[in-house]
Amino acid sequence: MEHDKDIPAPADDAAHDAADNAADNGRDARHKARMVRKKDVVDAKIAAAQQDRGVIVVNTGNGKGKSSSGFGMVMRALGHGMQAGVVQFIKGAIPTGEELFLRQYAPHCRFHVMGEGYTWETQDRARDVAKAEAAWEVARAMLRDEAVELVLLDELNIALKLHYLDTDTVIEDLLARPPMQHVVITGRGAPQALLDVADTVTDMTLVRHAFQQGVRAQRGVEM
Repeated sequence: MEHDKDIPAPADDAAHDAADNAADNGRDARHKARMVRKKDVVDAKIAAAQQDRGVIVVNTGNGKGKSSSGFGMVMRALGHGMQAGVVQFIKGAIPTGEELFLRQYAPHCRFHVMGEGYTWETQDRARDVAKAEAAWEVARAMLRDEAVELVLLDELNIALKLHYLDTDTVIEDLLARPPMQHVVITGRGAPQALLDVADTVTDMTLVRHAFQQGVRAQRGVEM
């Protein structure tokens, strides 16, 4: 039949299979060679990183996930049997899933909600400053307690950005903390002076947010 001319002969199939196998083997060999080189680089960096000490982590930027990441580190620390503490600046008017979870399942976590809500809701700078100063006194006590191995200062950057607290004083207290204590600081607008003393800095970049599409804050996602 005429259309049989279009059907490859068995020999052609075998040749194609052999070519495909050769290509796959070549890709596998190149991948293995790249991974061997990468492992050498990573292993060398791991070997060079031999310090054990507390670090300052700052999550800032306009993107979502700063507090979420901070609370993730709190959960991680608790999972390792470490003592953790949380001080929330600004936030406080709306209960969050993190607070509800930690109070129920990790009551040994020191959790202090010290804010009264977003600044455009409170509309009282003097009261906001007083609340921030009170929150910093709680934070300072944690920063002086070597039993607290990880401290989350949630939305502290906002309090610094709005000059509710003195940045130099905050940095002085941070640098005077116990040598093995980790501190995680969140909030947009972190001052440069704080970034300069931090060990790890992440700037969250906003690409898209559901709120811009008319979706209100959702439990389990934003709160």
